[in-house]
Amino acid sequence: MFGAVTADDDDVNDGRFERTDKTKNVVVRVDDSSALTRCARALADGGVCAVPTDTIYGFAACAKSARGVNALYEIKGRAADVPLAIAVADAEDVGAYGECEHLAEGLLARLLPGPTTVLLRRRQSRATTGVAPELNPGVELIGVRVPASEFVRSLCRAHGGAIALTSANKSGETSTTAVEEFQELWSKCDVVIDGGRIPTARSGSTIVDLSSRDGDYRIVRVGERCDELERVLVDEFALQRRTPSK
Repeated sequence: MFGAVTADDDDVNDGRFERTDKTKNVVVRVDDSSALTRCARALADGGVCAVPTDTIYGFAACAKSARGVNALYEIKGRAADVPLAIAVADAEDVGAYGECEHLAEGLLARLLPGPTTVLLRRRQSRATTGVAPELNPGVELIGVRVPASEFVRSLCRAHGGAIALTSANKSGETSTTAVEEFQELWSKCDVVIDGGRIPTARSGSTIVDLSSRDGDYRIVRVGERCDELERVLVDEFALQRRTPSK
């Protein structure tokens, strides 16, 4: 059922991938029995994996590994002061990394899993958060996702903690919805998981700031299903949209 995708596989000898010695054993089908194990091992070793989420492809690394976090910045060519989000397996895990005691019961479970990144005040104790100091140093808020991707959620469970997650493309370039679109970066990854083309608009997750204790929220980035998200926040949980002046 699972097996590494190599240049000898009939269904990948159709011109989709141009393999090199450095990349021919890197790409693995999402339904390959070795995919999850290979990714979890790479994360534990401070490596980088490319994974399909519910919105776009992403680069993932262990959130508590300085080596992994630094590798994400390097592969992206990203400025060091641009924060990274993290992903966890379940809505119940969010509180280990961000302060959510002020949120109404059931709110996070209503939003997650899904195409939403919630911004919360970052928990201060490293023993509690389990993230590397290199991950967004000095930044008060932390973005947390629970993607509606069974592979990513299973990877978080197999890894035993949060993964740092960012879009699988060079900084400033278009987000990707198929592994072929970031082929030039395969050689920088330990594993690339091919989950096929993701049928989305490439807008990524909606980023919503839920850190306020005043019963309001702020949309930081409009992404997938933003209108639906706001209906939930306003109609079901009576939150008010924060004005720019606040």
